[in-house]
Amino acid sequence: MNHIIRATPQLFPALVDVWEASVRATHHFLPEGEIETLRPLVRDCYMPALQVFAYLNEQNIPLGFMGAGDDRLEMLFVAPEARGQGIGKTLLCYGVEVCGVQELDVNEQNPQACDFYRHMGFEVVGRSERDGEGRPFPLLHMRLVAA
Repeated sequence: MNHIIRATPQLFPALVDVWEASVRATHHFLPEGEIETLRPLVRDCYMPALQVFAYLNEQNIPLGFMGAGDDRLEMLFVAPEARGQGIGKTLLCYGVEVCGVQELDVNEQNPQACDFYRHMGFEVVGRSERDGEGRPFPLLHMRLVAA
């Protein structure tokens, strides 16, 4: 049975593999050097600072994960081979219900993710020309619309 667990640091390397595969499939605007630079940061800096939850299949292999801090979704990635199966929706709903997620930032250059978050009830409330690290990758700031 597929299930969501709180990820421990021992699971982070496998989740970083999911992150990298997902980024390569969806973040076509990121140069190779950025992916290589981000990989250890995701594993060693970003994940340890967040509540990270992994979506595991029947064999306990992670197919996706989300990371949240305060009321913000900081990361949500699904393995390319598992896209379109409702895993992202399941993780996002878990984040809203369990972690109190109300806000997120999404790369403007990733239209599939922008559309997904809009479909899930988030609206754009702002925009930044640069990402959180100051790189020239515009972000859309989104907030969950009250139902």
